[in-house]
Amino acid sequence: MDTSCEEEKLSLKGNFDGDEELLHSLPKQKGWGAYDLLLFQNFWIAPFYLKATITFLKHFQAKQNDIIVVSLPKSGTTWLKALAFATAKRNRFIPISQNDDHPLLHSNPHSLVPFLEMIDFYGNDPNNISFPHLSTLSEPRVFGTHMPFPLLPHSIHNSNCKIIYICRNPFDAFISLWHFKNNILSSQPLLPALTLEEAFEKYIEGTFDYGPFWSHMLGYWKASKDTPNKVLFLKYDELKANTNFEVKRMAQFLDCPFTEEEESGGVIDSIIELCSFGKMKGLEVNKSGKSVLKVDVGNKHFFRKGETGDWVNYFSPCMTEKLSKIIEENLGSSLYFEKVWLEDHPTVIFDIFTLDDCSFT
Repeated sequence: MDTSCEEEKLSLKGNFDGDEELLHSLPKQKGWGAYDLLLFQNFWIAPFYLKATITFLKHFQAKQNDIIVVSLPKSGTTWLKALAFATAKRNRFIPISQNDDHPLLHSNPHSLVPFLEMIDFYGNDPNNISFPHLSTLSEPRVFGTHMPFPLLPHSIHNSNCKIIYICRNPFDAFISLWHFKNNILSSQPLLPALTLEEAFEKYIEGTFDYGPFWSHMLGYWKASKDTPNKVLFLKYDELKANTNFEVKRMAQFLDCPFTEEEESGGVIDSIIELCSFGKMKGLEVNKSGKSVLKVDVGNKHFFRKGETGDWVNYFSPCMTEKLSKIIEENLGSSLYFEKVWLEDHPTVIFDIFTLDDCSFT
């Protein structure tokens, strides 16, 4: 898609009101709930997030020691935010079991690591009570975003700030996203639940928030290969399988490696326990609190199972074949995803038929 017109408009407009023309000119598709999705520079974004994204692109100024945590929705975002925060801030907030004052015990990770595209960058909005002005945040500042790599502002690309990206098996990511969206829809009685089949067709077409997943993943994958000191690429499955190793790798990447004293003193294990699924899910703030996102979501919905391989309980052989083909066509052997993920579940039986024979009837 030719984005030159979009970029020209974006560079000429200086406020939300001026960007309305751009928003109305973008291709549109029905989303997974009450809102449509707009195609902006080849990625699907909800209108209310796109407005904030444009502001983010125009006004955000990265600092040299900023840390940006990136993911697609429902790909380990909450967990990685917690791990990055606990690791980068461990000198200020000691991550030991005796420290009852650690922020992660009293705040949801999304409050401590705010999404960049959801922050008021002007600092004078009387309704902006969830986050302090960016200049008051202690360093290193830790932010989150779902933004694709090409849409990150120049200040992030041109500074020495660090980007940590986590991707998840698209099979599991889809199931987690489907449950999450339906949990949101259940709080809006006039909106019907999204069927698995309807959501799946949109997912494999790439029509979901910040999709398509293959473009999102490859953008950061290639950046991690081109600039390994700038972008760290993590896989959810590997983080689950060897958390200790991956947390040490993350600390090394952030230029704050664990000392021998920290390792022998159990600091890494304390961080892993503090940020574990069971620990976070059991906290009162994550059982009854509300999110600080632009949609009304209870914190409990960010903690469903935290497992790998749950997709086998939902996918038909036809769905498995369809998504496998999408992965093969769009990711190829770049990330070695399909082979690893499918071999991990040898009990999945593949019917022998062509895609033309697939249907949900």
